[in-house]
Amino acid sequence: MASPNHLVSPNHLDWPNCLNARDVGGLPTSDGGAIRLGALIRTDNHSRLTPEGIAAVEAYGVSRIIDLRRDRECESLPSPFARTPLYCHVAVQNPADPDNETMTLDEIYITMLDLRPALFATALAAIADAPPGGVVVHCAGGKDRTGMVVAMALRIAGVEPETIGADYALTEGRLASDSAAVLEGIADLRIREIMRGLQPTPPRIILNTLAHIDTKYDGVAGYLETGGFTPAQANALRTRLRA
Repeated sequence: MASPNHLVSPNHLDWPNCLNARDVGGLPTSDGGAIRLGALIRTDNHSRLTPEGIAAVEAYGVSRIIDLRRDRECESLPSPFARTPLYCHVAVQNPADPDNETMTLDEIYITMLDLRPALFATALAAIADAPPGGVVVHCAGGKDRTGMVVAMALRIAGVEPETIGADYALTEGRLASDSAAVLEGIADLRIREIMRGLQPTPPRIILNTLAHIDTKYDGVAGYLETGGFTPAQANALRTRLRA
């Protein structure tokens, strides 16, 4: 059987030192269209960007950078764009929300989504309402929170779940070196094994998450509407992302 990665043509972006920067342009939609190149970019956090990396981001035509991390993460590893007009901080977790490391990854995603629809709706609105240009979405590794937000944006634009799952799966290989370093730095064997189980990104994780949204909320649009995302914003997001 072919790997799910045959569904995607990853557009890697050389933004030193981002490990997980890619443009999702080119992903096909269910009606024969595609996501527009340069419209939506997903990355890990920008604290390690070199001056050349910062220049590469600015040269890509980016109009908004959406940082999904919690306040304490932003303070610990600040974005080099934090004081620029590009930067938009939209945390999708409340400071009091648990981390839930003892759950499986898809259970964590589902819990986050059910708990904070208004925060995720705000993140999607920040993409839809951005000035003309490309929108960068990132969290810490560009894996979990970024994976959920990008998946919902792509579903609104008409990308099929299997294709979204294939794009999501690319992150594991891109973060392999960082993931190994994290494990090496954890002395507690129990915690290390918990973290090891949260690192892989098989397509089924995001597919289970999307299936939950379909079952409980009648789709991504229905879920986001519970958080205040309007049909007009959904149309704006669709128009923005599609070629």
